Amino acid sequence: MTGLSTIRPRGLAIALCALGATLLALPGAAAAKATQYVIGLDLSKSNPLVTDSDYARKVATRIEPLIQHLEFMDIVTLRTFGSYNTGENALRIDKTISKLDPAEKVSIIVREVVAGVPRLIESGRLKAQPSTNMLAFMENMAEVVDCKKVNTTFILITDGIEDSAYARLIAKGATLPEPRADLFKGCQELQILGLGQGQSSPEITVRLREQWTAWAEKAGFKSFLGLNDW
Repeated sequence: MTGLSTIRPRGLAIALCALGATLLALPGAAAAKATQYVIGLDLSKSNPLVTDSDYARKVATRIEPLIQHLEFMDIVTLRTFGSYNTGENALRIDKTISKLDPAEKVSIIVREVVAGVPRLIESGRLKAQPSTNMLAFMENMAEVVDCKKVNTTFILITDGIEDSAYARLIAKGATLPEPRADLFKGCQELQILGLGQGQSSPEITVRLREQWTAWAEKAGFKSFLGLNDW
């Protein structure tokens, strides 16, 4: 039997190249896709995140472990939304997990920002906003996120009540417009944390969950999670 030790140097190089090509051709040999979390903070006045420090800390505590478990070259994108005028949505964080920005460090940054939203608004560094343009925010983010290349999950901290030119979901019987079918094709999940928070009836939460579940499915997300509380 001929082993690698009996092959002459040139033959060894050829054999190793052939072995490498074979391994690359095997199922599952391709490099795994990076993970991305897109975190959207709703700064509209109806969202408890804006005024309730206990609630803000609760949300931050839920998100922090997700970031802690990210790996090298995974991505965290944090944005605020509310009014359609993006000039009022001043908070932007973009981090790629690396030696300079390890997951533990990034998770602390995200935790402190989310938990600190009421304080930032009270101090005037962020501005509470009169409307909720969730759909416009999602449409804008669809232009900069590539779910074919990155396993992407959206986490929106919001009561889920779209209040814009597209829809006013607080009105009984109101519905969301259908999204473009390929808007988020291949994206992993849309999460809404705080769905129906601050409202007087569980029926509103049920209706909101139905609307966003259908919207997420039609937009291309593989799954939807809408939590009123946890």
